[in-house]
Amino acid sequence: MMPTQYILYARKSSDSEERQVRSIEAQIRELKEFAAREGLHVVDVFTESKTAKVPGREVFGQLISRIESGEVDGVLAWHPDRLARNSVDGGQIVYLLDCQKLKELKFPTFWFENTPQGKFMLNIAFGQSKYYVDNLSENVKRGIRQKLRRGEWPAFAPFGYINDSKTKTIVVDEERRPFLRRLFDDFATGKYSIADMRNKAREWGLVTAKGNRSLSLTETRRILQNPVYYGLLRYGGETHVGKHEPIISKEIFDACQQVFERRCRPHRHRKGWFPFVGLAKCSFCGCSITAERQKGRDYYRCSKKRGKCPEPFVRGDVFEPQVATALRRIGFNDEVYEKVLTAWTHEREGSSQLIENNQRQIKEKLSEIALKLDRLLDLNLSGHISADEYAAKKELFLNQRLQLEGELKKSQGEVTGWLEPAKEFIEAARKAYLLATGDDKTAQKDFLKKIGSNFSVSQRTLEFDYDFPWSALARRAQNEKWRRGRDSNPRYSY
Repeated sequence: MMPTQYILYARKSSDSEERQVRSIEAQIRELKEFAAREGLHVVDVFTESKTAKVPGREVFGQLISRIESGEVDGVLAWHPDRLARNSVDGGQIVYLLDCQKLKELKFPTFWFENTPQGKFMLNIAFGQSKYYVDNLSENVKRGIRQKLRRGEWPAFAPFGYINDSKTKTIVVDEERRPFLRRLFDDFATGKYSIADMRNKAREWGLVTAKGNRSLSLTETRRILQNPVYYGLLRYGGETHVGKHEPIISKEIFDACQQVFERRCRPHRHRKGWFPFVGLAKCSFCGCSITAERQKGRDYYRCSKKRGKCPEPFVRGDVFEPQVATALRRIGFNDEVYEKVLTAWTHEREGSSQLIENNQRQIKEKLSEIALKLDRLLDLNLSGHISADEYAAKKELFLNQRLQLEGELKKSQGEVTGWLEPAKEFIEAARKAYLLATGDDKTAQKDFLKKIGSNFSVSQRTLEFDYDFPWSALARRAQNEKWRRGRDSNPRYSY
């Protein structure tokens, strides 16, 4: 009678060696020693590095084909869970045993005989393996959800960040930070396409996390649309507030998304489209300023809905640069932005230190009051003070505690009191400069309307009032003629 022909099958779930209890090499070595001890005839060795959670393993499929063709009739594996962790693959093994095409299964760590009792125990082993992988999946998902609730990134760090093995969080990759900021800043101007930004990234030397190739178009788009860079975590279809350090501001990110939105929107800029229609009114009669094209040139003029108006036409190539000039006056270029941001950072650190010292003193006082309350209770229980004295002293200490807790809460709000609005102002000024140097006329008009009011055209010149605090910035930053309007608000002409 011909001896049973065995195939040795070794599998691990991941390419990462440190995540496996036994590597493929260790399995093969011990299985061969086991086969020698038991006198088993091994005709081939199959190895595979793939999870058995779902059907579809290529090497396992070859193993089943060899058994069904009658080439072999035995399998040697380290444990049943190396063969199957899902009901389909486990069912195939049991079915081949029922059909007598598979006669023997041998495991160094599991007893099996091809009997009804043996197949029953094998089914239990396969069921336990499936339960283990299903339960492990649920535990992993629960851990991921918990990390997201804490504001921690639960997977491999996104481009521009590094996984910190000590804190189990992500930290900014300082080498890539300035290039990522430039990537967002340049795209926010509306002057560049995704392909342009991909080419810029190549020029700057930005490569993938593994460092073996340049960014693709899809990866560049994914970066520019990922909110992780301004502080939000988008994972599994949900968004959470992250506790990692942002690389850009939300304003810059929103500006980039507006560029995407405009480019994905159906093109409606017909021949009669003009970017700054609806921005200003005629200073003479108060009618809206409209536009038209004559002999290949754009002209802005009073709509004259109230009759004749002496306000003259203004050419588009004269009027439109005035908007960019208005934005440039209050915008921060690269040099100014870095200086102001550095000053803001120093101020925040100094203020935070003072507030932290104050909070520490308040917490020490609260601890002292807690001790006093404990001692007071002990004195009352031991009979050293009367009930009336205990009640009076307790009320005094509780009032002191409430007052201190109120001071602590107030000091916690002081950390972001004026500093956060100042940061938003700095980022907005940066955005103004980027828009002024870009070609996105619609974004220029929208931003200008947010920071100004009372727009009018007088003698071919755009005039408007800067709203506070932009008025102070424009007055300080520019040496230009201005006259005061209502509420002492400087009114600028261009």
